[in-house]
Amino acid sequence: MPTVAGMFKRILTLTAGAVLGLALGIVGMRVTAAWNLWPNRDLSRSAGYVKDVMRLVNENYVDQKAAGYDQLARSALHGMVETLDPHSEFLEKKENDDFEVDLTGEFGGVGIQVETRNNRIVVIAPLAGTPSERAGIQRGDEIVSIDGKAVETSGNIDGIVGKLRGKPKTKVLVALFRPSSQETLNLTLIREVIKIESVRTVRVIEDGIGYVQLTEFSDQTAGQFRRALENLLTQGASSLIIDLRNNPGGLLDAAVEVAEPFFRKDELIVYTKGRKPSDREDFKAESSGPPIALPIAVLINAGSASAAEIVTGALKDTGRAVVVGERSFGKGSVQSVFKLENGEGLRLTTARYYTPSGATIHEKGITPHVEVVMTPEEDTKLARQRARPDITDPAAFKERFGFEPVVDRQLETAVAMLKGLRLFGPRSVARATP
Repeated sequence: MPTVAGMFKRILTLTAGAVLGLALGIVGMRVTAAWNLWPNRDLSRSAGYVKDVMRLVNENYVDQKAAGYDQLARSALHGMVETLDPHSEFLEKKENDDFEVDLTGEFGGVGIQVETRNNRIVVIAPLAGTPSERAGIQRGDEIVSIDGKAVETSGNIDGIVGKLRGKPKTKVLVALFRPSSQETLNLTLIREVIKIESVRTVRVIEDGIGYVQLTEFSDQTAGQFRRALENLLTQGASSLIIDLRNNPGGLLDAAVEVAEPFFRKDELIVYTKGRKPSDREDFKAESSGPPIALPIAVLINAGSASAAEIVTGALKDTGRAVVVGERSFGKGSVQSVFKLENGEGLRLTTARYYTPSGATIHEKGITPHVEVVMTPEEDTKLARQRARPDITDPAAFKERFGFEPVVDRQLETAVAMLKGLRLFGPRSVARATP
């Protein structure tokens, strides 16, 4: 390590005090680079105050084992980070491991995406083909308890998700409150291996209209989407429906790569802004060939969030797609992941997304060009229908699921819009204004 960097590290260790020694050590070079040779007096004063309180707790609390310095330091880190917003978290080793698996692998669980809103744990969407979807859990449901223990809404979201996970074939009891009907549901779910499939139901539905459903945005999404797109074009698709309903999002890079085939090289897809003007980062198309020029319709609903909103916003803002459905969820903040010592991590909100026109997604969502509202019950039934396209006979479907097939009014509207665009010739949908 260079001598100057070594000096910085020694100075940090001396000035920060024992209480923040852990925090400074785990953040490592990212924090070191943010300091200069002069100590931050506000930080030193605050760190000293926290150190004094930790010493008082350690020396006087009735339960000595519960007041060890390591435990107090971690509790302080949880409180410091997780009171900032619902998405920032200090991740202990197990939580950090689970988070990494979410993005790249498989896990045992019930297949549900949740969010903290107004001090409630709210379901964004059940993942397609999982125990949560089969049990009838709907977007907007609120988790009240897990295994008979009330959910602490002030706790971190990963801790709650961790309680839903476990070994496949084990049971978990979940109590839900459904605001739409004012009823409380008690469900017994059997955990299973959750395989995250990004792209599902790739087909030409009628009159050369291609259809592709994206369930989330992970490391594999862009490659799967490009293959699906090539498959549809080979089948003669002359227009495209991208179904992002109940897609809770995922990786920013995956969203950019999914939108990229429709953009010219170096054209802006999305940008992020942090606390300083210099923090702005533009994400532009890198494809070298000409963009794919097809009439496009994007389907969204209140369960479409994060990366799904980035793709929708980019296509809508630039006049490349007509958006059909309901206003999206409105999760437009960027979480940077910092690797810490001992396998721990820090997920911290560092910026917000902005569509090419400069519109913010956060807490506002994307407004569709054509609004078609469906109830949570309709959403649940449609999700089951989309999961079983092999059952085409209405009588067999009703016998299997206990209800008549539901008309997908949002999809029908998207088909009608594409037919209209094709009838009147190629023209852009009106571009959005900031």
